[in-house]
Formats: sequence, structure tokens, C-alpha cells
Amino acid sequence: MTEKIDYGSTRTVTNIYEAEFLPYDMEGTVQDDMSYIPLTINKDGNQMGAYVIRMEPGAETIAHTHRWNEDYLILEGDLIEPDGRVLGPGDFVHYDQGTYHNSRTETGCFLIGVDWGKS
Repeated sequence: MTEKIDYGSTRTVTNIYEAEFLPYDMEGTVQDDMSYIPLTINKDGNQMGAYVIRMEPGAETIAHTHRWNEDYLILEGDLIEPDGRVLGPGDFVHYDQGTYHNSRTETGCFLIGVDWGKS
């Protein structure tokens, strides 16, 4: 929901527990065992912004190189990094621009992420 607030500004409020999830295609290919909510991500331009991802149990991201910095916060479940590190609720991760990686989950994962940097 976008609304006008004082001083001529606007704000958008999205409840991530009620919003509709879309098929996950952030690496270019639709992955059926993942879905996401593009919160502020600009898919028509540089693809920077915030998003929420839900990964079903056993899901794995396609290995990719980050065009921008990436930050994410695990809200629920587990996320396993390529080096075997198991992340859980409350873990915040930062990857620098140019990082190559992928992640997987055994029990399912719900996270909020932000891709950011200079275009």
C-alpha cells in the first residue's frame, strides 16, 4: 500500500506475511521451489532493492555472481552456505559486489534481502 504522508512524501507498507509471493526468477530462471516478494527491487533497471525470499525444504539457489552488494537476514529456517556454514534465524550476512556463491536449505528458509551499491 502506498500512502501520502506529511511534507509531500509517500511511503509504501507491505506486510510480508500477507503479501502475494511471485515465482522466483532473480537469477533469470524460474525456480519452482522458491518464491519471492519484490519489495523495492527495480526489475526494469539495475535490479537493486529489497525483497523477501521463501525457499521450500531442499531448495538451492543457482550459483551466481553478485552485480551489487547483497545483505540478507534469516527470519525463519536454515540456509547453508557453500562452505558448509549453517545460518539460522537472526543471522545477518553481507556479500561484496562480485562475490560468486549459492545457498541451499534443508528445512526451508524465509529471509529478507537487499541488493545495493553504486550503479
